[in-house]
Amino acid sequence: MDLKLKGKLALVSGSTAGIGHAIAAALAAEGARVIVNGRSQASVDSACAQIQAAPGGQVLGFAGDLSSAATAEALVAAHPGIQILVNNLGIFEPKAFEDIPDVDWLRFFDVNVLSGVRLARLVLPAMKRVDWGRIIFISSESAVQIPAEMIHYGMTKTAQLAVSRGLAEAVAGTGITVNSVLPGPTRSRGVGDFVEALAKSDGKSADEVEREFFATARPTSLIKRFETPEEIASLVAYIASPLSSGTTGAALRVDGGCTKSAF
Repeated sequence: MDLKLKGKLALVSGSTAGIGHAIAAALAAEGARVIVNGRSQASVDSACAQIQAAPGGQVLGFAGDLSSAATAEALVAAHPGIQILVNNLGIFEPKAFEDIPDVDWLRFFDVNVLSGVRLARLVLPAMKRVDWGRIIFISSESAVQIPAEMIHYGMTKTAQLAVSRGLAEAVAGTGITVNSVLPGPTRSRGVGDFVEALAKSDGKSADEVEREFFATARPTSLIKRFETPEEIASLVAYIASPLSSGTTGAALRVDGGCTKSAF
């Protein structure tokens, strides 16, 4: 299927690894011009080289922390006319509620929520001028089923849903759509490292740790395994395309059935 993304300029924040990297690769494979972003130049260069190794669109790199207002402004100034914004930048950390200080709540909100709000505000004027654009927030099933082991993270994912729906309402009647995508537990770099470390400390195999995780921590999962970043990227690529013009203001699940609700 041709997603009609050839030549469109896309920014995927936090795209040097994991879900963001897979999204950038999927968009590039469809012919989009993709801005790959990470905090260090080395990680950006490596990610760009990996994506460029496959045929597809043009890959551009921008190193910098997009939770910084100045960095976000510099990126948009360097790459005007962004047509697709994928707000993937995010952090997570398991921590007991009583051990989460104020500074962590603020840091999680700043990185996971405000960075996307700021980027959306910066790219929206150009989208309005051409009456076309796609803004996508990568949320999580944790937005709906707040994990007890990281409530501050769940709070930010819920906030993304509110921002996404509100912004979709604000651009109603235009060619701009705004949606959230809710992945389930995904074998990204951080999760993979966590599983391997836990397996080593408990004297178990990674497969055993994964089975136990879905038996206890995420028993509602219907696929009973970690998703791959590519499974998330497939949905995001479609939502980023002109073919998805009828979908806006939505919270779209690609969560392996973790969210136990038919609605």
